[in-house]
Amino acid sequence: MRERRDPIRDSGRPDTVRSAAVPASASPLASLLLTERPRPSWIRESHRGWRLAVATVCLGAFMGQLDSSIATLTYPALEAQFHAPLAVVEWVSLAYLLALVALLVPAGRLSDARGRKLMYLYGFLAFSASSAGCGFAPNLTVLIACRAVQAVGAALMQANSVALVTTSAPRHRMRAALGVQAGAQALGLALGPTLGGLIVVGLGWRWVFFVNVPVGVIGIVAGHYLLPRTRTHSSTDRFDWPGLALLAVATTAGLLAVSAASGLGLSPAAVLGLAAVSLAAGYGFVRRIRTAAAPLVDPSLLDPADSPGRRILPALAAALGGYLILFGPLVLVPLVLTRAGGSLESAGLVLTALPGGFAVSALAAERVLPAGWSDRRRAALGAAVALVVLVAMIPAPAHAAVLAPLLLLLGLGLGTFTPANNAQVMAEIPAGTAGTGGALVNMARGLGTALGVAAVALALHLGHGAGRQLATALLAVVAAAVLSLCRRPGP
Repeated sequence: MRERRDPIRDSGRPDTVRSAAVPASASPLASLLLTERPRPSWIRESHRGWRLAVATVCLGAFMGQLDSSIATLTYPALEAQFHAPLAVVEWVSLAYLLALVALLVPAGRLSDARGRKLMYLYGFLAFSASSAGCGFAPNLTVLIACRAVQAVGAALMQANSVALVTTSAPRHRMRAALGVQAGAQALGLALGPTLGGLIVVGLGWRWVFFVNVPVGVIGIVAGHYLLPRTRTHSSTDRFDWPGLALLAVATTAGLLAVSAASGLGLSPAAVLGLAAVSLAAGYGFVRRIRTAAAPLVDPSLLDPADSPGRRILPALAAALGGYLILFGPLVLVPLVLTRAGGSLESAGLVLTALPGGFAVSALAAERVLPAGWSDRRRAALGAAVALVVLVAMIPAPAHAAVLAPLLLLLGLGLGTFTPANNAQVMAEIPAGTAGTGGALVNMARGLGTALGVAAVALALHLGHGAGRQLATALLAVVAAAVLSLCRRPGP
């Protein structure tokens, strides 16, 4: 029987848990830097305390997704300023996403041991500082490097976001709390295109990254006072560095192969070699988590022969597909509309419909849909809506008046799917490894987002005049696969 923590039952405990990583003999400086600080007693004892914690996590979720969606609006400006092709410019996003995917599970493991609040706050600090570095970058190489460093902070935040929500909210409010968090993410995505278009045109692409700095300062202060301490720690006496290396090689080589096929300029032999390396490293990673003494991920969580794995694996695969579908249009629509002669501001306004619909649905689905519906049924409904909309988008003309309502409907479907899907995964994760479980969800999100960027760039490169239709058809195929995973019967 796996451990389950009821936030209502634990809410009355004193918020005085010391990080397991700080020995009693530690210096005052080490204690200050490595110990989670308590919340004020009036917040800790308030029945609204969990809501304040969720709101603080939402600020980080908003910041991360705002940065993701704004970054795609810089592509045309970066192409022009640095005279670089899309296959190179897209690495402003891919470098961030690859580092994020590689670091999410280690960040989750570290947070489970050191304290989720502590690591979340350090994530805010690193993300904000590296955002300033991105804004001052003199060339694409430095910008891409700073984005990779930015991912370190994002990994510490994202690996803990779902865990902090699920360990703060009462059990019967968990799905609603996850819906609020998903809504905050969607709001960041929604404002990103609009703000991105206005900022790039009015102030320049550098300010796209500078806007993260004041939000980060607010998040650090709020997190210090409002986030609860970690009550259940796990041990990290050993860390699986070979497993981390295999994961990083598999994801990096795979996306490099896709980017090369999109026009990065590598030879066909290099593309095949990268694909082979990716497959070999991926196989090695799977073998590693089954045999290592201290694997990155508990193998029972990803073993299809084990009861938790049979439930978690399909849900994680569906999460990956859902984020691929969500992020693909965020890359596709600005490029298609601006290349057709539209302005970046209008493209941003049209694109806002997608995350706007996501936010509305993520916040409202809990009240609108029947209370007796399971997470699986809610996720299947959202995936079905996304599939119908994407099929309708394939022959639709690339006009703002046509794309905006379709993107709104797509967002409504994905906003129904995502909170229910995340709740499916987290319901199977023991409380002591909630950080690792949240990292798995966010790793699926990062992989889906990266594949959305790469797949759209590849479709535009291969499809030439029909690139938009090819990219949309590819997204529809992914939606069909997600729906199939959602409809799978439980064990």
